[in-house]
Amino acid sequence: MELGKKLLNINHSTGDAMVFPVMCGMGIGRIGCFLTGLRDGTCGLPTHLPWGVNFGDGVPRQPVQLYDILFLIIFGVVLARLPKLSPPGARFRLFIAGYGFYRLAIDFLKPRPITWFGLTAVQWLAFLLAVYCSYWLVSRRVLILRDAAPVPQAAV
Repeated sequence: MELGKKLLNINHSTGDAMVFPVMCGMGIGRIGCFLTGLRDGTCGLPTHLPWGVNFGDGVPRQPVQLYDILFLIIFGVVLARLPKLSPPGARFRLFIAGYGFYRLAIDFLKPRPITWFGLTAVQWLAFLLAVYCSYWLVSRRVLILRDAAPVPQAAV
């Protein structure tokens, strides 16, 4: 994305405008993953929970695709309710940090090939992006800009 922006000579932050379309696209994609069932490998581990879903193999499994959709809806509402953030790009990085930490956790409910120190490659990527974006948010002292209400003058 950054390379594309350089090639197009775009010098301002564009991530904030993409947060909600990206979340919507991810949610739609998870519906496709859910409907695909076992074939795409995104279903969860076997479970005894009452909402376990049988994807055709007779084993109730964690519906992690539906968990993703629920997370995206809740997190989207939270992000939408936040007033304007400063500096530009803060809402995008807050989204990446939140989703990264969520993805790190939810992937423990999926069958996964462990790669390094008990985590998968996707979990490592999610963790690194989440930590980087969290560091960026803290180091830039992200501010929530509210409409400044006029301060009442003291009666003279």
